[in-house]
Amino acid sequence: MTTETVKKAKAHTQYRLEDGTRVPGVTTILGVIAKPALISWANRMGLDGINTSKHVDELADIGTLAHAMIAHFLGGPAPDLDDYSKNQISRAENSVLSFHEWAKGKDLATYDSEVQLVSEDLRYGGTADWHGIIDGIPTLLDLKTGKAIYDEHLYQVAAYWNLIKVNASIDEIRILQVGRSEDEGFSERIIPAASIPKYFAVFTAALHLYETIKAAKKGA
Repeated sequence: MTTETVKKAKAHTQYRLEDGTRVPGVTTILGVIAKPALISWANRMGLDGINTSKHVDELADIGTLAHAMIAHFLGGPAPDLDDYSKNQISRAENSVLSFHEWAKGKDLATYDSEVQLVSEDLRYGGTADWHGIIDGIPTLLDLKTGKAIYDEHLYQVAAYWNLIKVNASIDEIRILQVGRSEDEGFSERIIPAASIPKYFAVFTAALHLYETIKAAKKGA
């Protein structure tokens, strides 16, 4: 008997239309939105002598592992821990503990986990963390391992909602922040179906800007 495991991703996911055309992902598209707070953070890190690129990569690896561990709990393959350091494993486990604390008393039924989808009409792709039933409600769940839930996350999950709703009903979205340290715990933002379109409108505006900038660069 063999045990299925998932290796750490070595490259960004590529999304393609049915005809093979490569299209941008949700996070790439939302990169056109200015993030002044991120610039201030990077400046402070630099003044403290911290290499921001290495720091961000480290946090990304911890987040990737935490996602994989939680996905395994929800029915996915077990992550291959050989790719990670002891510190990364320990901090990812803190996120998992926060997830379990959140999940206490909840009835969870998984439909899909880490599902990659593409919109043929809007020409973008994305990977939704989890889609299923939470306490009887069809739900899209998005996990965040950072320190807080930000506005960009609302636009991101709305873009995933648009991809999933083609084949499934979603009554609400939950964004769950699970901290990487022992004292962070978790926080949650619940978005009812009626509120999702206004966040999706922001995403489509970002998509239009992304495409306009790309076209302008080609014409330069």
